[in-house]
Amino acid sequence: MADGPVGQAESLYVELGGGRWLATAHTAGPWDPSAQHGGPPSALLVRAVEHTAPRPEMVIARFTTELLGPVPVGELTLRCEVTRPGRSVELVEAVLTAGGRDVARGTAWRVRRATGAAVPPRHPAPPPFPEGPARIPPAGVIPGFPSAIEWRSAGRGRMTVPGPAALWGRLRVPLVAGEELSPVQRLLALADNGNGISSETDFASTYFINPELTVHIHREPAGEWICLDATTTITPGGAGLATSVLSDRSGPVAIGAQSLLVAPRPGH
Repeated sequence: MADGPVGQAESLYVELGGGRWLATAHTAGPWDPSAQHGGPPSALLVRAVEHTAPRPEMVIARFTTELLGPVPVGELTLRCEVTRPGRSVELVEAVLTAGGRDVARGTAWRVRRATGAAVPPRHPAPPPFPEGPARIPPAGVIPGFPSAIEWRSAGRGRMTVPGPAALWGRLRVPLVAGEELSPVQRLLALADNGNGISSETDFASTYFINPELTVHIHREPAGEWICLDATTTITPGGAGLATSVLSDRSGPVAIGAQSLLVAPRPGH
């Protein structure tokens, strides 16, 4: 990556062989330093899908990550298979296991590439990319996965202020050392931040944890930078929902959604 690694490890994951992976400290999430943020396992799962029976005429149209429990920062086992083969549409499933139990599952619908006239996206264009010096938090100030992302404010909301927000972000640490991220891996790694940048509650007193992430992709993004234009809705007596329009510099590429558990932290 252009800005170099954060800390000692040079990647989010280290491949150990035989389907085994080691998650580094850069994968840790905000709620528990021993549990991963949802972004890194989403990217690793979609990488497995891309490497399983690839067909150049097929594209990933929808990817869902199910977080079946805390994904530990440590050793994992990964398996992947095509569970519903087809000539034009197929379903691929990847599963991460830790300590003998499944901790995360990724399912992808792959469809045959569309032909014919294009219909432009109707979603709003992203805010202009903010040029200027990089805004990178010093290593260790924000531990875990947040330090592996460079964020730039797009002038619509702020990460530290409750409410909708639009931010441009890019990964500063590769998924696997010596390997360039694919466009979809980059997209999935960042998409899980929608609820974080658009939170409507106080982080210190309230959980807003997503057990799943679903991203519908109509175009693979180009370049390192992804814009998340995110909004969170919380209804009393119901569940929370965070939605995001994901864009590259040419415009929208996908829609992300996360259902949320919204609950007070212990002691509040």
